Amino acid sequence: MNDTLYQAATIILPIVLAVVFHEVAHGYVASLLGDQTARASGRLTLNPLRHVDPVGTVLLPGILALSHAPVFGWAKPVPVNARRLRNPRRDMMLVALAGPGSNLVMALLSAVALGLLARIGGADQQPGAVAQFAAQNLGNFIIINISLGLFNLLPIPPFDGSHVVEGLLPRPAARVYANFRSKGLLVVFALIVVLPYLMPNLHLLDRVLGPPLEWVVGKLLVVTRFVAGGRAEQLFDA
Repeated sequence: MNDTLYQAATIILPIVLAVVFHEVAHGYVASLLGDQTARASGRLTLNPLRHVDPVGTVLLPGILALSHAPVFGWAKPVPVNARRLRNPRRDMMLVALAGPGSNLVMALLSAVALGLLARIGGADQQPGAVAQFAAQNLGNFIIINISLGLFNLLPIPPFDGSHVVEGLLPRPAARVYANFRSKGLLVVFALIVVLPYLMPNLHLLDRVLGPPLEWVVGKLLVVTRFVAGGRAEQLFDA
């Protein structure tokens, strides 16, 4: 297997899982807060076929990951009817935060799993091909989950962060802000395509998302090393 195919094999599954957990978390929290739309439409399932968008879930995030750019993507949106929530303004914020929150939880669990994988392997053993493959999947799962969670917290419609901002604003300001939702994708396109083309040295998204991404990854590596008991370097060096 050549290097590109191997990298793709360690990226595709983490991307799909990260996006699926993200979307299911939205629908699950919405159901807890009174809106059963996602449940009724069969979207509270981890079956990726119910959530995956070929371009937004696989192609675009895969290209970004292989090019070491900030990873983001989308799945088929889980339907949420805010009018069915018990407290629409507050609950929409909670529903929105559930997606990035699930990504951070998945990243933490992956850091623990990576440490356990190193501990099980033993201090003096060189990890085999299967262990290396699993470790790279877990490592990518950590980075992809954090990247996806942070990107979705940007206060740009239709990302999750925009729902939080809308819920915190006074109602008149929230209505004005909501009017920009239809133009949000144009802003995203400008940020990830037009701006890098016009100003290739600006690296705006790297400047915004890079520092918190590095900080969170650093903290999770501390968790991995703690769980591994000093044996994680075997996997990292491999």
